[in-house]
Amino acid sequence: MSTAAVIVAAGRGTRAGGAMPKQWQMLRGRAVLAWTLDAFRASPEIDLVVLVLHPSDMDMAHGYASHDDVIVAGGGASRSASVLAGLDALEPLGIDRVLIHDVARPLVDSALIARVCRALDTSPGAAPALPVTDALWSGADDAVTGTRDRAGLFRAQTPQGFHFTAILAAHRAFIGEAADDVEVARAAGIAVRIVAGDERNLKITTAADFDRAEKLMGQKMDIRTGNGFDVHAFCDGSEVILCGLAIPHTHGLLGHSDADVGMHAVTDAIYGALAAGDIGRHFPPSDPQWKGAASEIFLRHAVGLADERGFAISNIDCTLICELPKIGPHAGEMTAIMADLLGIAPDRVSIKATTSERLGFTGRGEGIAAIATVTLVAP
Repeated sequence: MSTAAVIVAAGRGTRAGGAMPKQWQMLRGRAVLAWTLDAFRASPEIDLVVLVLHPSDMDMAHGYASHDDVIVAGGGASRSASVLAGLDALEPLGIDRVLIHDVARPLVDSALIARVCRALDTSPGAAPALPVTDALWSGADDAVTGTRDRAGLFRAQTPQGFHFTAILAAHRAFIGEAADDVEVARAAGIAVRIVAGDERNLKITTAADFDRAEKLMGQKMDIRTGNGFDVHAFCDGSEVILCGLAIPHTHGLLGHSDADVGMHAVTDAIYGALAAGDIGRHFPPSDPQWKGAASEIFLRHAVGLADERGFAISNIDCTLICELPKIGPHAGEMTAIMADLLGIAPDRVSIKATTSERLGFTGRGEGIAAIATVTLVAP
């Protein structure tokens, strides 16, 4: 069962003010669009994302289209036309289900996406909503002219999910402009199940909504911790590479790459925090192109993957376990190298060493082990 998301980002968003459309404005240092896209790319429910951009914005599409799981499509003159453009882009790909989402809801989270997807297991359509709890009035000329019963009323949100072929046919048959995709679906006779929405999933409409979104983002921070462990045996050689530094020694370290046991442990810790496997998954030792490769290639990949998913590295702690060589005299230089590769301040990098009191393979001088812990933060 394949599931795609269509993110509608072709509007101009003039009510939000600013020199550019709201999807390109900054929210906590990143474009609104980037937050929204990352939420769907990080969801295990979503296999592919179609990003629908205004034709005038297509020159900014390259960075997003470079991801294997992102397709960029040009939007239309209305929201409905843009949604249809996104659906048309998916038609040849055999997609079973699709979630349609407004780019201006950047705080959507994986739990909400999962609720919509689970509802599609038993219903051809599903959409999140929040029950109306405030009293409702009608009014004119700044005066209350009547009241309305709020019973059975909901505030609609996105993503709104549907079985793909049904919603594609519904959009192709719909005439005029719809408030959302539920209206299009209901016009075609598609039943839509309501799932629990999320108060955090606000839609940025006015300039004040940027402040509201930033406050909400500050209330919920995604903090991930990962650990890594690696071992390499000694072999013939005259130096060992540890945390990017070549240290003269009576032996080298045996490995498919440069056998930097410290950098490998840190790299695996980052992958672990992202639930993204280990070095072997991304750089298989069976692949000859990685023979003798510098381990900073692996570390840079892990750091880049964290950045793509919206995480910053808060700190790392790496312990090298060996009798020799002595690590203390080199720890400062190792710290500087690792801080530079990780893109963080040296005071967030801890490189230290211990012995195993001459116990085990490290105690017998047969090799070096390393253990690392990393903390990632998505603000």
